[in-house]
Amino acid sequence: MAVDSATRAILDQMASAGGRPLHESTPEEARALGQAIAAMAGPAPKMASSEDHQLPVAGSTIPVRVLVPPQGARGVIVYLHGGGWVIGSIDEYDTMARKLAERTSCAVVLVGYRLAPEHPYPTAVDDSYAAVEWAAAHLEEITGRSDAPLIVAGDSAGGNLAAVMARRARDRNGPEVALQVLIYPVTDADVETPSYVDPENQLLLTRDAMVWFWDHYAPDASRRTEPDASPLRAESLAGLPPAVVITAEHDVLRDEGEAYAHRLEEAGVPVDFKRHDRQAHGFFTILLLPGSERGFQQVVKAVRGCTIHHSRGQRSLSTS
Repeated sequence: MAVDSATRAILDQMASAGGRPLHESTPEEARALGQAIAAMAGPAPKMASSEDHQLPVAGSTIPVRVLVPPQGARGVIVYLHGGGWVIGSIDEYDTMARKLAERTSCAVVLVGYRLAPEHPYPTAVDDSYAAVEWAAAHLEEITGRSDAPLIVAGDSAGGNLAAVMARRARDRNGPEVALQVLIYPVTDADVETPSYVDPENQLLLTRDAMVWFWDHYAPDASRRTEPDASPLRAESLAGLPPAVVITAEHDVLRDEGEAYAHRLEEAGVPVDFKRHDRQAHGFFTILLLPGSERGFQQVVKAVRGCTIHHSRGQRSLSTS
């Protein structure tokens, strides 16, 4: 099945603009492309507050942005942006994060983890976990409640980091994560799966581009199978928080995202999984696409259900 007409129009528009393929670009050139895609986000919802902080990490600091919606915050979503660990920024994700805050009635903490190749694996993992710990320590300050739910979320490489955060918090007796939202996540370094090699999936993200991302992020290929790089390779997923897993039909990452959802279910973790037909990688954050709205509806329903059940002391994905 082909991508829908709205996605096809975006792809045609990008193709007509010319430019080199991402995998033939420098990181700086690729970052400029990411900024151009982010410009398609549209108007940004008003927030009650938007505060930028500098979070100390090993040998440096990283920016975090806290967005609180007008209706107040029933929980906190730590959002880890996509971009193959090489591109992306909190500014590029600001509009999407504001929409997520507005729709879920949760504060969103955007994390500016350090990027590869300047800061290769596992820097992004360590930075992201520092941000999760920071958000947990500031729950009451952000929401007015010490018992507000903490949610980790991300798309693509950010989905990879969110999955790792949920497992790291479990393994280190860290902050209690109430829900993990994994939007077409990278879960494995295997670039030979059927979805990777399918010609119909070489769209906004290609196999060549993912090889380029991995080469920059984890240049030591022997480390790519570590669970902090490829969470699908973790020995056990038992005891992890409930998960929302979104995949796109025409995405090189589809198979590994769905394999991760299946492994979570096998481990007894509640999973709200959906493959979004006729969508390509990146659809969730291209807000003008109808498919983005359908993805948002899935996430918003799960987050609202999480906040309701958390207040009742329950652990569920149900919205009833």
